[in-house]
Parts: sequence; structure tokens; C-alpha cells
Amino acid sequence: MATAREIMHKGASCVQEDETLMDAARRMSELGVGSLPICGPDDRLHGIITDRDIVVKCLAKGKDPHHMTAGMLAQGKPYTVMADADTGQVLQIMQEHRIRRLPVIEDHRLVGMISEADLARHLTEEQVGHFVETICATT
Repeated sequence: MATAREIMHKGASCVQEDETLMDAARRMSELGVGSLPICGPDDRLHGIITDRDIVVKCLAKGKDPHHMTAGMLAQGKPYTVMADADTGQVLQIMQEHRIRRLPVIEDHRLVGMISEADLARHLTEEQVGHFVETICATT
């Protein structure tokens, strides 16, 4: 069975807690991604911000993305997986918490991200189908 390290997108780019949402949106656009990990001054993962977060929690509420920071949207402790975890553990975490992106950690540092697209490239159609069905199911 493959490991998280083998299926992850390496070298995930972080947005710093004190960077504005406008900076985060620009970086997402440049990288062609819909989310970015939020890192603190200690270079450790403090959260994840999505394009949807920027729209729903900032723009839709009339707030200014030039002044609101990524750290203001970092809520709770993000779910993560260790780099040496097998794909079964990756799927279990993502399905249990119904998340589409999973940060990969090694030595307490972010080393990559696993997205639905990464799963689709490395897992069987049956595994991917079950994953999508699970996280998209209404509660």
C-alpha cells in the first residue's frame, strides 16, 4: 500500500498568518489551487484557508480582504496525517472528518498536501468513488 508521502503534492506553499486575504487569493490564483495551508512564524501549520473561506467569511460579510488576515480565519486545529501513513489511514482521516484536503506532516513540519485529485491519481476507481460518496453524503 502506498504512503501519504508517495501520493501527496510536495512542497505545499504556506500563507503566513499575518498575510492578507488578498495576498492569499493572489497566491491561490498563481498556483492554480483552491486552498493554502496557514503557517505561523514558527513555520508550523496553524490552519487551512480556502477560496470559499475568503468569499463566505470575508467578502460576503462586507469585510475588506486587504485588511483581514489569513490568521483571522484559522479556526481550530487542522487534521493532518504523518508522511509515512498508508493510504488507508489517509482515506480514514479524510472520510471521518469529511475533508477534501489533508496536510502531510513530518518532524512537526508541513511537507505536502493530499487533495481529491491526488487520491484520484493513486487509488482505484472503487476507492475514489467510495471516498467521494462518503464526503459528499448529507448528514
